[in-house]
Amino acid sequence: MNTMTEESASYPPLSASAPTTSPFEPEGIVWQGVSARLATARFIMLGIFFGIPLVTLVVLAVALPPAAPWLWIAAAVVVVVTAWIAVIIKRQVHAIGFAERDEDLLIRKGVMFRSLVVVPYGRMQFVDVTAGPLARKLGISSLQLHTASPGTDATIDGLVPSEAARLRDRLASRGEARLAGL
Repeated sequence: MNTMTEESASYPPLSASAPTTSPFEPEGIVWQGVSARLATARFIMLGIFFGIPLVTLVVLAVALPPAAPWLWIAAAVVVVVTAWIAVIIKRQVHAIGFAERDEDLLIRKGVMFRSLVVVPYGRMQFVDVTAGPLARKLGISSLQLHTASPGTDATIDGLVPSEAARLRDRLASRGEARLAGL
C-alpha cells in the first residue's frame, strides 16, 4: 500500500538551514519591481469592467421590485468577484519583476501560475516601448522584447517611462553587441 506518508518519507527532510532551490528564484539575483501605478491602472479597468454591470443590476433591482431578489443576488456576486480580483491584482503586480544579467534578461510573473522567462541578449531582434492613454496618464509604460521565437512572452508592464527608455536602450545595445559577436 502506497500512502502519502510513505511517499513523503522517501524524500529527505528539508532542514531550516538548507537553501531552497527553485526554478523561479535563481541564486544571486536581485529582482527589480515595477511601479505600483500598474495596480492603479488595473483597478481602474476593473472598476470600468465590473462597475457598469453593477450599476445596471442595482438600477434594475430598484426599478423592478418583483425581480429584485435575483438582481440583488447578482449584484452581490459582482461585488464579491470584483473584490476577489482586486486582491489578485495587488498580488500579481507585486510578483512582477525583472533582472539584468551579463548574458540575458530574466522576467518573472505570477503568484499561483508562476512564469520565468529568460531572454538571451543575442536572440533579441527589437524592443518596443508602448503606453496607452491610461498608462500615459498614470506615468507608466510597457516594454516588449521581440525574439526569433514567436512564443516568447517577454513583456514588462508597469515601468516608469524613464526606466523603460533606459532599459530599451541598454537592451538594444547589448543585443547589437551580442549579434555583432556572432
